[in-house]
Amino acid sequence: MDKKNLTIGILFFLAAFVLLRVAPHAPQPAPSPDRIANPFPANQAGAAANAPSVSPSDATFAALQKDAAGETITHLANDFIDVAFTDYGGAIKDVALRKFPAEVGRADPYVFNALHVEPMLAFVDFPGLDDGTRYTLVSHTEREIVFRAVFENHLEVTRRYVLEPSDTKTGDPYQLRHEIVFRNLKAETTPLPRLTLSLGTAAPVNFRDLGFYLDTGYSDGSSVSFIARAKLQGGSFFGFNRTDPLPFIETLSPIAWATVQNQFFTSILTPDEPGTGLITRRIELPPFPNSTVPDIGITGSALFDVKPLAPNGETKLGMDLYVGPKEYSRLANADIFKHDQDKVMQFGKVFGFFSELLLKIMSWVHSWAHNWGLAIVITTLAIKTLFLPLSFAMARSARRMQKIQPLLQALREKYKGNPQKLNEGQLALFKEHKVNPLAGCLPMLIQLPFFFGFFAMLRSASELRLAPFLWVQDLSAPDTIGHINGFAINILPLLMGATMISQMFLVPQPATMDKTQAKMMRFMPLMYVVFCYNYSCALALYSTINSLFTIGQQVLINRMKDDGDPTHAPAGGKPIKNVTPAKKRLKD
Repeated sequence: MDKKNLTIGILFFLAAFVLLRVAPHAPQPAPSPDRIANPFPANQAGAAANAPSVSPSDATFAALQKDAAGETITHLANDFIDVAFTDYGGAIKDVALRKFPAEVGRADPYVFNALHVEPMLAFVDFPGLDDGTRYTLVSHTEREIVFRAVFENHLEVTRRYVLEPSDTKTGDPYQLRHEIVFRNLKAETTPLPRLTLSLGTAAPVNFRDLGFYLDTGYSDGSSVSFIARAKLQGGSFFGFNRTDPLPFIETLSPIAWATVQNQFFTSILTPDEPGTGLITRRIELPPFPNSTVPDIGITGSALFDVKPLAPNGETKLGMDLYVGPKEYSRLANADIFKHDQDKVMQFGKVFGFFSELLLKIMSWVHSWAHNWGLAIVITTLAIKTLFLPLSFAMARSARRMQKIQPLLQALREKYKGNPQKLNEGQLALFKEHKVNPLAGCLPMLIQLPFFFGFFAMLRSASELRLAPFLWVQDLSAPDTIGHINGFAINILPLLMGATMISQMFLVPQPATMDKTQAKMMRFMPLMYVVFCYNYSCALALYSTINSLFTIGQQVLINRMKDDGDPTHAPAGGKPIKNVTPAKKRLKD
């Protein structure tokens, strides 16, 4: 590797990083009055009461719905959620999550589906029974609500919702049971169109949310797939492979469950009988305060095929709807969620095990430490302590490798023209001085799965949202303390970079690393800082504690005597008197 390749490699890394973080999320154009798309098909003229209050700037966006005139709102609530029902469509207008504040310092709860295309579980494209139709409220108790509507005097639809109590033992307090009964009022067979049920609309959680985690998803019973918002918006890669924005993506597949979600909250619809598909659309939402850029949300609908109704017959569709936080410990409860609904966490196949392990340990620590920042610190220290014997062995071997460099150089000079003899001499030297030539790499290889597991876990762990620690107000966001000329000052990523540089000066590098590779290693702290700078500061906290522990460990090892230290030179070589310290080696 020469200097030119090193420079090119670093530039490609930085370019790829910037493209990944910025390119797919360019600001959308401002709304244009002369480009208002008709939000309803021609056969839904009766839905004028639900005309959009914000016009989409692009025909590929679904329309934002406003409150229907004269609608009646009815509630079912427990200690965890407050579900607001509208009589238009007999569906769920929104769900307030009582355990989760809307923002730091606010007492009002976060509301899922607050701004939306349709109410949740509303019929989509079903004229006469959709969210443009006013249903009759049949009954309402503390836990149950029932709506009914009749279409053209021949089709009766009854919609029953039951909310789990706060202290439920058989379900989850964030879950509702919903049953739809279609009854044929005619003495002849009545076919039904394909049924489309709204999953709700997921919006960015705050002004910093660039939409990386906005998606819909589904399980076909054996595997899970997700449709990211970015797939709808089109674009190009450096001007190549340009694609146009899509108005929707229709996925035809068995649906064991379907979801629409943002970074921390999700709705999951689990039908008793599998659905047949999923439709994904984008929606343009009003900008956050002090911003002129519209926020782009995502909405989804699940498809169901319903058999024709026999004369005077009826059929029932049953389903469970979860609306709440993306908490792995909750969704992984197989007694309640039987179809791997915990996969909405998107921990990934490669590092998913480490993400789950870290979150389980952190949750247990938090149960008695009562602070998520402290839980991260203790979890990191516990993992480092667990691997301490291996780390000590590897660090001692790496130090020995550093100290036998003069011996290795003497062997290279002695067997310059004989690679076989050189290889045999090196292996004998490694064995004599108890050296593992991979010692400098193994600690990093051990650390990487936990680092990426932690990174994947932070994608969606709602536990860290708005969690404070020291000066940090929200561990799920950057720990910005101020700005200089518009540039955010984030402390933890800078501390992480400083500790990584200190660690690099103390820990011996592998013997096989040449000067060019050593120079590239110097850029690693910078790359980590760039990678983590605008990410959740919990990741920087984890990495900082990890590096501080490694520094302390290496200082202790450097002070320990080692019977494997070389004291003689190979035949024909000069005795070793001085060993180049790590700090000087890095400067060379």
